[in-house]
Formats: sequence, C-alpha cells, structure tokens
Amino acid sequence: MAQIERTKMAAGEWYTCLDDELEALRVIARDALFEHNSLPPGQRGNLGPSLKALLGSAGEGARIEAPFHCAYGFNVFLGDGSFLNAGCTILDTAPVRIGERTLLGPNVQIYCAEHHKEAAGRQAGLEIAKPVEIGDNAWIGGSAVILGGVSIGEGAIVGAGAVVTRDVPANTTVVGNPARPIKQR
Repeated sequence: MAQIERTKMAAGEWYTCLDDELEALRVIARDALFEHNSLPPGQRGNLGPSLKALLGSAGEGARIEAPFHCAYGFNVFLGDGSFLNAGCTILDTAPVRIGERTLLGPNVQIYCAEHHKEAAGRQAGLEIAKPVEIGDNAWIGGSAVILGGVSIGEGAIVGAGAVVTRDVPANTTVVGNPARPIKQR
C-alpha cells in the first residue's frame, strides 16, 4: 500500500504538496489564521482561539502578533513566554519548535519546505520537509530567514535580515547572508 503524502511529509521523505488531504489541512489553517488576523487585539488576546487550538502547542503566555501566516499550524510548538512579532511566516511542513522566552522580530520567515531541484519535480509539487528548532531565550531579528534543518541554540542572537542556512551554537550572534558568527558571548 502506498504511503499517503502527509505520512511522507512527517517522515521527512519526498512528498507532493498537490495532495487533497494536505490542501484540506491548509484550508483549516487559513480559516484559523483569518480569525487570528481579523480579531480586534482585545478580543484576540495572545492567540486567536482557533489558532491556539490548531497549534501543536502554545506555552503559557506565548503570543503571536497579527498578521501571522503558517502552512498547517499543527507543526508549530511555542514555549512559555515566546513572542512572534507582526508579519511572521512559518511554513511548517515539519515541526518548528520555538523555545521559552524566545523573541522573533517582525517579518521573520521560517521555511521547512524545500522544493525539488529538478523543474519536473517542482512542477509535480515535490517537496521535502526539514524541522527547525530554536532554543530558549534566543532572539531572531526582524526579517531574518531561517531555512529548514537548522537548529538555533539557547541564548543565540540572529541579526536582522540574516539568512540562517546552518546551525547556530548556543550564545552565538550571527549576521549576514549566509549568516556567520560575529562573536561568542
């Protein structure tokens, strides 16, 4: 029996995103995001109710400012006191774990999906999903881009506009494209 695309996605294998089940899951996420992004801040609180129910987990005091976008939501795990500023996008085809008291600046982008390198594979919707992990007390500067398969250590700082293509050790500051360390703290 052939694996369904969601199972392949979860296993980190090549899958096609042009799948009816995956599209149905993205529709559920879009509805939750519409609610979150449309509610007045006083009614929304830290997380819109549908988005909070959709997320893999949301720790005590975790907050996402509107607007926010994610692909599925169920692969997003927020630690206690984590904060995502306005305009963040998480393409959570794989688990994205954001540590306690970690701050994401405006317009931070996290991309777990990697498209096929061959044009025919891209046309067929082939992707592979790679997880992202951000440790506790990290700070990701505005408009930073974090690619799939990357781990960012506890207390690390990613400078604004950096493109993170490889792991960042704990308590390290990285800047640039591609992101490179500037000092150990």
